[in-house]
Amino acid sequence: MLKSREELDAELGGAARAWLDEALAEAAHDAATPDAPGPYTSPPWELRYAAAGRHCGREHADSVRSLLLVEARATLPSVTRLYEQGAAAERRAVLLTLHRLDLGDTALPLVEDALRANDTRLVAAAVGPYAADHLDPHAWRHAVLKCLFTEVPITAVARLGERATGDAELARMLGDFAAERTAAGRAVPEDLRTVLGHVRRIRTGSTTPGTALRGVADTPESLRDEDVPAPRDAPHQAPGPVRPSSTGHALSLTAPAGEGAHQGPPTAAPAAPAPTEES
Repeated sequence: MLKSREELDAELGGAARAWLDEALAEAAHDAATPDAPGPYTSPPWELRYAAAGRHCGREHADSVRSLLLVEARATLPSVTRLYEQGAAAERRAVLLTLHRLDLGDTALPLVEDALRANDTRLVAAAVGPYAADHLDPHAWRHAVLKCLFTEVPITAVARLGERATGDAELARMLGDFAAERTAAGRAVPEDLRTVLGHVRRIRTGSTTPGTALRGVADTPESLRDEDVPAPRDAPHQAPGPVRPSSTGHALSLTAPAGEGAHQGPPTAAPAAPAPTEES
């Protein structure tokens, strides 16, 4: 969870607080300066962004980087540059902060890129509030399945209950996913039942209270409690096929693997290199 400036001040030492003061001042100055840096020049606060973990501690790095992005009112070229050229921790901080920036849906390529990764830290950050606000239904459903497949806790999915309620297509996909896992001799994730519980809820005004939503309980492909195999220990099998997203990109349902593979960076405007530090 990202910490506020007040919380950071209470936890950081004197040297780290002084460094953060200077970094935020540089970010605020950049936001107030109309002249943008040249194509081969990074503003000073971006250098601070990369060094946040070294000066404030890795446990505070996400929060410090988020504060810098907000204070600088980071633009799409800036967040894209920091994401594409940053280490995993720097990419994660970008994803965690997107909903705090005035970017509309223009940063969706960064979310889609993270959802193609094997790094579960990036996947978890990608399904936050920004994804809840801007991912279309098809891409959002596949993001939920990605979490189930890679064992990212479903609690990471922002506004799960709101978006999953009464979603008959998501119910069908959950059923297919459970059937595939069972056929392969693999365990069905417990979190699948949590998602299913949200799916079965009735949207206000969408149907008569007390009746099941058509497509969730009435179709042969739907999920019912008796249709969901109980989780069991099973040997690991090869991951399932890549499923396409609504934007034409593929959201790879690959199993988690230590350091994530970053595939096909999103299109971005040419920008200056951003220095990085190890995550």
